Amino acid sequence: MLSFFKGYKVFGIVFGIISIVIIALIYNTLNVYQPLPIYQPTMVSTALVDSSLHYKKKYHKIADFALTNQNGKTITQHDFKDKIYVADFFFTTCQSICPVMTNHMVHLQNVLKEDPEVLLLSHSVTPTIDTVAQLKRYAIQKGVLDHKWHLVTGPKKTIYKLARKSYLAVKEGGDGGPYDMIHTENFMLIDKKRQIRGYYDGTNTEDITKLIEDIAHLKKEYIN
Repeated sequence: MLSFFKGYKVFGIVFGIISIVIIALIYNTLNVYQPLPIYQPTMVSTALVDSSLHYKKKYHKIADFALTNQNGKTITQHDFKDKIYVADFFFTTCQSICPVMTNHMVHLQNVLKEDPEVLLLSHSVTPTIDTVAQLKRYAIQKGVLDHKWHLVTGPKKTIYKLARKSYLAVKEGGDGGPYDMIHTENFMLIDKKRQIRGYYDGTNTEDITKLIEDIAHLKKEYIN
């Protein structure tokens, strides 16, 4: 009788080991890395997308640009080569959503300051007010790290075109004329191929937490 139960004991141990292996294999199969989406104009609200792009389903990326940062340096897409970056649109005299957004950008800067793979880019939507000198004062006030975070100004029409046709980030507010105004709380996560990989509410703490998680997730694409 004892030998009978001993036989079952051995069987139970072997069965248990096999079960653990099978469960581990199933878990690893189901836990395959899922990349972040690559946003195309057709995936974004039509209110945020220029009408010329409403039917574009693939190959969308951020256009080339040349803008001036808080140090008077010309910043182009080449400064973001092989970098992940977070972009937004703001203005230094804004008293509504921009202070919250800027505080969240400061938080991102502090979290990511030791990570050379990730940068931040804030575009002024009132470039005639936000001169280089004004951006520099604002940068000093907010503790901006020049190597990590670029506050940029430039031709208003250029910035508005980037907002509507590249970042797909704002509702139409003109094409950058003297009295035109655009405003958005969106933060955009941009990958190393200048593709949009996520949209986040820059005024929402939970979205900022998700953005930080998504940056870590996106970086896994470049490990191999």
